[in-house]
Amino acid sequence: MKRQTASPQDRGCLVGIIFFILGQGTLLPWNFFMTASLYFQGRLNTTELVNGTATVQKEYHFNNWMTLLSQLPLLLFTLLNSFMYQRISEAMRIAGSLVFILLLFILTAVLVKVPMDEDRFFSITMATIWFINSFGAVLQGSLFGLVGLLPQKYSAVFMSGQALAGTFAAIAMLLALASDTDAESAALGYFITPCVGALITLFSYLLLPRLEFAQHYLKRGKYEEGPGDQQLLKERNKTENGKLNGHANGSLGCGAETAAAPDAEVREAFLSPERAEKEPAKASVTEVFKKIWVMAFCVTFVFTVTLSVFPAVTADVRTAFPGKWERFFISVCCFLIFNVSDWLGRTVTTVIRWPRKESHLFPLLVVSRVLFVPLLMLCNVQPRDHLPVLFAHDAAFTAIMVLFSVSSGYFVCLSMSYAPQMVEPKDAETAGALMTFFLALGLSIGAALSFALRALV
Repeated sequence: MKRQTASPQDRGCLVGIIFFILGQGTLLPWNFFMTASLYFQGRLNTTELVNGTATVQKEYHFNNWMTLLSQLPLLLFTLLNSFMYQRISEAMRIAGSLVFILLLFILTAVLVKVPMDEDRFFSITMATIWFINSFGAVLQGSLFGLVGLLPQKYSAVFMSGQALAGTFAAIAMLLALASDTDAESAALGYFITPCVGALITLFSYLLLPRLEFAQHYLKRGKYEEGPGDQQLLKERNKTENGKLNGHANGSLGCGAETAAAPDAEVREAFLSPERAEKEPAKASVTEVFKKIWVMAFCVTFVFTVTLSVFPAVTADVRTAFPGKWERFFISVCCFLIFNVSDWLGRTVTTVIRWPRKESHLFPLLVVSRVLFVPLLMLCNVQPRDHLPVLFAHDAAFTAIMVLFSVSSGYFVCLSMSYAPQMVEPKDAETAGALMTFFLALGLSIGAALSFALRALV
């Protein structure tokens, strides 16, 4: 049987729109819980009057625990990814994850109206965060494998959707705060939004197999041996090497897309069994790591620095101008500015790629980002017990946040795009899988460090 030469068209860019929606859906859980930190702190950190002074009864450190319990599932399911790919069908992983994410968001919305003591609410919320991010990790890894079978531009569209998930959550919070309703109704409306988003994401995925253009690329193993197989393999390798070239994949997840479809599936889709057997053997994980260890260190260090203070420290900064602006300060100056600036930093890599991957300056600049940790800790973080406030003005905090987030997005995307270029094309997927693991490791280390850094303030 001969392979078809003509490809159907993506009419109305419908497949592209669907993958944009799917991209947003993968990072909605993390972003909606993170952006709602003020709501959760308001329900947990209740106060009582002691000698005429309002005193917090119990400090739950919500931002720290939320960050840690969001990132640990990513690290865990990165390690379990190959196991799940082999034993659980794609439809079950994607549709099942979306259903559970939807149910957990519905539970979170319902809890807005359910009165309960702080300890029980904290326990239920932490369990929800753990499970919703576990399903989100499965969803993200599965969709990256799926979009990897399409032309490269769809990976860029998918990552653009992820990039805007954080901005979408921040805008949703701003609209909830700006409404004239009471705080409880505003929180309910805020958490209903991701319920609708998860439902739209599920319907979009179910529609995908019905589209001719998607069918053409997503049906595995339909290509037989032919003269164009080597060219398809070259194009696939170029896609793997360039997939991260300057496009964002969400607030903090740039690069997870390198954990693309397993190698066996790629070969099945693009090569006949006979030709696949002639392919040179892949290098071992250790050999690949020796070539990319600098980039692995860089992506780990970038996310360690970022997650150590965002949002655990930055979300507790208070404005120097109390009043109506106080309601919007954190949503705008912390979450919205971070997401927009992070996206900008990732996008800049499409036109500027400096320093080069061989330069010793690259890891030095990455390490220099550690300066943002004390800078942000010396902003007007409240409450505080140890450090002085050196940057009390809102403009100072905003400027630091812009530089902090732009540099985070820029160096993450450079690290993730450089790594596959440092190995042979046949080892690009191994390099991508390793980088994804170190990305998750950096997120988890940063989340763990946030407890100590917040206590130092």
